[in-house]
Amino acid sequence: MAIIITDECINCGACEPECPNTAIYEGADDWRYKDGTKLKGKVILPDGSEIDSDEAQTPITDEVYYIVPGKCTECKGFHDEPQCAAVCPVDCCIPDDNHVESEETLLNRQAFLHNE
Repeated sequence: MAIIITDECINCGACEPECPNTAIYEGADDWRYKDGTKLKGKVILPDGSEIDSDEAQTPITDEVYYIVPGKCTECKGFHDEPQCAAVCPVDCCIPDDNHVESEETLLNRQAFLHNE
């Protein structure tokens, strides 16, 4: 499953540089699939939808840092545990019950994002 940042976030930003997929953004900041990945131009996502990886996407929240579920791999393929949760001083990076995914799905996403 993906990780979510709760509204207990103090906006310290400790999590953002730790994400190997650049899936974490400051509240109100636009995000792009290409950020921190090897995706370029038009791509077909694992769910079959086509997107422009360079196109700015609407922020998930304006309030606190947020994690894009479609880019989060829980650090599978990089680390033994989610790095955002490991560095969060207030423990607000928690599993997202709305995005439950298998380890295989997370590893496939990691390979897709980084063209491995």
